Amino acid sequence: MNKPILGSLGRTIQTLRMAKGLSLSQLALDAGLAKSNLSRIEQGEGNPTIDTIWRLAVQLDVPFGDLVASVESPLGENGVQVRLIGQGEGNPRVDVYWMSCAPNTIKQSEPHIAGTTEAITLISGQLLAGENNDLHHLDLGKVHTFAADVPHSYQTDDSWATLMMVITYARQADAKQSCAKQGDAIQSDAKQSCAKQGDAIQSDAKQDVRL
Repeated sequence: MNKPILGSLGRTIQTLRMAKGLSLSQLALDAGLAKSNLSRIEQGEGNPTIDTIWRLAVQLDVPFGDLVASVESPLGENGVQVRLIGQGEGNPRVDVYWMSCAPNTIKQSEPHIAGTTEAITLISGQLLAGENNDLHHLDLGKVHTFAADVPHSYQTDDSWATLMMVITYARQADAKQSCAKQGDAIQSDAKQSCAKQGDAIQSDAKQDVRL
């Protein structure tokens, strides 16, 4: 990426981080980055990998396309090139990408935002893709859809593979319900923990009285 694009990417990340009320240190910690590296990215001086941008997108809870919308040339690393070619503004949010994988490439992807799915159409070559525990051999022109909020991967043989990737994020209402369920589960666990502690204290107190 050239300097203007890196600068635009950095400003976008900084704006989203501040809008969520996250400090530089907190976002760096959540995304598994050194604070100095994140600072350089925000200042337009770093050269983040695709995986780094994905981790930041997940922690900022935004589509990957929101961060790379200003990047016109393909993003590439380790035999994989990705380019955003379309982005929807509806609900759910949908990103469309062109992707190319070099021969004998294994691309491991970390989980995306909860509720995200990927639909892949193979254009040329041969490809294994999907959730890590359920990889599928893709036929030319056929669509394979899988959950992308779990570890997943793409594997080529001794030829290049090109594909179209449609990433669909969870509907906003579904995402809120998911967060609410997680919050309820945490509260329930906390209540059960407190109840157990209370029972233990009462039991100890009774034993002390007997003694």
